Amino acid sequence: MKILCAVLCMCLRYLPVCPTLSKTDSKKATASKTAEGKIQYSENLVQDRGLVVTDPKAKDIMLEHRSYCAAKVDQKHFSGDALGYITPWNGHGYDVAKTFGSKFTMISPVWLQVKRKGRDLFQVTGLHDVDKGWLKDVKSKSKYLHVVPRVLFDGWSYQDFEYVFNSEDEIEELASTLIQTGKEEHFDGYVFEVWSQLGGHKRTELIHLIIHLSEALHKAKLKAVLVIPPAIAQGTNQPGMFGKQDFEQLVHVVDGFSLMTYDYSNPQQPGPNSPVPWVRACVESLDPEAKWRKKILLGLNFYGMDYSVLGASGEPVLGNRFIEILKEHKPKLNWNEHIAEHYVEYKKSKGGKHIVFYPSLKSIRVRLELAEKLGTGISIWELGQGLDYFYDLL
Repeated sequence: MKILCAVLCMCLRYLPVCPTLSKTDSKKATASKTAEGKIQYSENLVQDRGLVVTDPKAKDIMLEHRSYCAAKVDQKHFSGDALGYITPWNGHGYDVAKTFGSKFTMISPVWLQVKRKGRDLFQVTGLHDVDKGWLKDVKSKSKYLHVVPRVLFDGWSYQDFEYVFNSEDEIEELASTLIQTGKEEHFDGYVFEVWSQLGGHKRTELIHLIIHLSEALHKAKLKAVLVIPPAIAQGTNQPGMFGKQDFEQLVHVVDGFSLMTYDYSNPQQPGPNSPVPWVRACVESLDPEAKWRKKILLGLNFYGMDYSVLGASGEPVLGNRFIEILKEHKPKLNWNEHIAEHYVEYKKSKGGKHIVFYPSLKSIRVRLELAEKLGTGISIWELGQGLDYFYDLL
């Protein structure tokens, strides 16, 4: 672990100072209103067009980013499970899921919240976002594709959790509510985002809850996926809020673990989104003997971060905005071999120097190869934020 930290420190030393974004922050990023131009189909994959390189040119990205191989959208190149998130506030993700659905085993729309309304009483909200037509269309892409909406435990107080933890009746009623909603709405299961909500506390109780929910869902032929924070805290060699012991207690009942291997940096400590040595260490620390790695869904960010060098500030960058930056400033794309990410630098007329870390074909390819080597699946946050030609790689 000391070696990992030393490598990352050395990598960051050669990068201009700047930050990354959190999953929560990325939700707030909205797509640019600027016209993107028409989709240009290609007869060949990006792999065969000489575009997956360490030294791409800005002009080539601007020319090619909407050009994917339409003839091969149903071909899956990545062998493991692939989960893709979509959000109601980024409509392009819905189109991506329909076009490239065959490349995924799970799609998770960020639609739902479960609320505790009183004793033994729960309500699933967010159902107004459910698009039944889209649901039917995306499921028709592949018989192996499952739609598993993400569920937030929204508005839960510490006392709410305590009531549920201490009552089997409450847990059973929660499971029953989720199952009923899943059956009525034709979902295939759920992605639960709850672990980080208690800041690493009450692990024993959370494990009991997740086991009970997962087993109940399985009896109803529904899947259960759990979002987990990095096993190694960002920027440190310290254990994160979810570790090997937690993984081992849940791996037999949970269908997948959506591992958040991104958001490595922040405005106070700017830098890369997802350094490869750290990503590898997070996976290996959870399952050092590689017994259950197929259930780990290594997180890939399809968003970037734009940092101001002068001040401790940063903002999310989606694909459209990244293309705007390339068009306006025509920056050189720089590649850092150690962290396996590209970054660009530009200057605003007011505000000084900026640095942007945004995924590239090469950085995504490196992480897909790492996932193959480690034996994991992948999870992408989120589909509407990437460039269309990224999906040729999956």
